[in-house]
Amino acid sequence: QVQLVESGGGLVQAGGSLRLSCAASGSIFSINAMGWYRQAPGKQRELVATITSGGSTNYADSVKDRFTISRDNAKNTVYLQMNSLKPEDTAVYYCNAVLKNGLRSWGQGTQVTVSS
Repeated sequence: QVQLVESGGGLVQAGGSLRLSCAASGSIFSINAMGWYRQAPGKQRELVATITSGGSTNYADSVKDRFTISRDNAKNTVYLQMNSLKPEDTAVYYCNAVLKNGLRSWGQGTQVTVSS
């Protein structure tokens, strides 16, 4: 089992920045890739960014050139640096880990609110 704890959400004005953190614990060796998803009110959960154990990254078109995903293997932590935030980025952001057996673990989510 892998436990994920997110932090760093909050309220920010449009154009501002936030950095989300996701600390992983438990069976860290079983993690294949990690990522961030988000869910806005009334909408489906959507992919924001992913990073593999080898460091390859992938981004949703809507956040490319604004968000950066990174990981610190020594701290078992994944980060999402969010710049040039827009009101449409408002959502609950969830950390996700894809395990080598194909199962997924999710964090509890952290709220990001961008005011116009």
